[in-house]
Amino acid sequence: MPTITPHSSVATRLSSLLETVLQTPMPVRIRAWDGSIAGPADAPTLIIRHKRAMRRILWQPNELGLARAFVAGEIDLEGDIYDALGRLEALVWRSPDVKDLPFRTVAADLVRLGVLGTQPKPPPEEMQVTGAQHSKRRDRQAVSQHYDVGNDFYRIVLGESMVYSCAYWTSDAPGYGLADAQRDKLDLICRKLDLKPGMRLLDVGCGWGSLAMHAAREYGVQVLGITLSGEQADYARKAVAEAGLTDQVEIRIQDYRDLDDGPFDAISSVGMAEHVGTGPYKEYAEILHGQLKPGGRLLNHQIARLHLPPKQPHQPRSFIDAYVFPDGELAPVGTTTTILEQAGFEVRDVHALREHYAKTLRAWVTNLESDWSAAVALTSPGRARVWRLYMAASALAFERAQIGVNQVLAVKTHRNGVSDMPATRAAFAA
Repeated sequence: MPTITPHSSVATRLSSLLETVLQTPMPVRIRAWDGSIAGPADAPTLIIRHKRAMRRILWQPNELGLARAFVAGEIDLEGDIYDALGRLEALVWRSPDVKDLPFRTVAADLVRLGVLGTQPKPPPEEMQVTGAQHSKRRDRQAVSQHYDVGNDFYRIVLGESMVYSCAYWTSDAPGYGLADAQRDKLDLICRKLDLKPGMRLLDVGCGWGSLAMHAAREYGVQVLGITLSGEQADYARKAVAEAGLTDQVEIRIQDYRDLDDGPFDAISSVGMAEHVGTGPYKEYAEILHGQLKPGGRLLNHQIARLHLPPKQPHQPRSFIDAYVFPDGELAPVGTTTTILEQAGFEVRDVHALREHYAKTLRAWVTNLESDWSAAVALTSPGRARVWRLYMAASALAFERAQIGVNQVLAVKTHRNGVSDMPATRAAFAA
């Protein structure tokens, strides 16, 4: 810990204060609001632009307090964002309780720095949903808050494919990029579902319609895509019309619990189940099972929790819940497959794509940083910072095997047990 004297710089005092409050050595350099610097010269720099940032961290000494200061622009990171977040991870996960903080030890520095005061209000980008969790009304609010931030903003982040899920990187050849990897992912899904001309496909959580259009155009199927996002539906309908696919693709704003259009030959659920929640997931699986023909396949593409952290007595609200996915829940892949089988499915294949999602997220971060000014103009500085932080931190989480993502292929067998599945994976393996 740095030696503190009455003449120590603000940065030195901040470094000492943060080490005491967060109960771990500072792994990054600090630049304070007065321009002073403390810490190792070869480390990324944590810029603390305003005293209010320290007030937030004192009141909320965990990832939410740090995130609020970052979203508000009161702190920032200089240098490689992945290196910085990797070094700061130990601070985020320690999350000491406010009542356990050693205020008497740091009282003099708190006074000298002028950081004492009431708890600041959260930034306006913090999301709030009301009503019973995972009710239709609240789910619509949660989806709207995440997805209805502007199609032009998503176009910057996602690129021309407008696919908001893990890509499938099949080549390292020069010129092979995100759009190619997303196309290969869409095609992998269609092959796993064994789509054929004239079949009916249900795409649950259809996003901006990319999978629905690919399946219709390349495989000749009829597609019903459903979403709760008005902006997604508007974009998808326009894209479908421009592609000349209106006779094959229908896009609806509809809750999965209101489906009554079966039976379908196949169902895709890509990046949707995370919004459903662990409690309602059995009902979700049962509804999808009921919408399939015997022999029909389900492709469930879902982020999974790995290595569950120990539960805290009073779990603080996470950055992801507050700023990215309200009410989103991640379950281990074993829980997902068990519930699918309880609903009547037979699970035939599980394909882990964890490293693919890390690479996808890094590509999205690059897109956002490359067109930062436009992204800020389309949303807000705080919202753009939310996305940069969330995607970069998620990339690290996938790389470090803290979370995973899996494609689970399941089938609704005939009553006599016949699955209509091929004897090998050769038909869709790549």
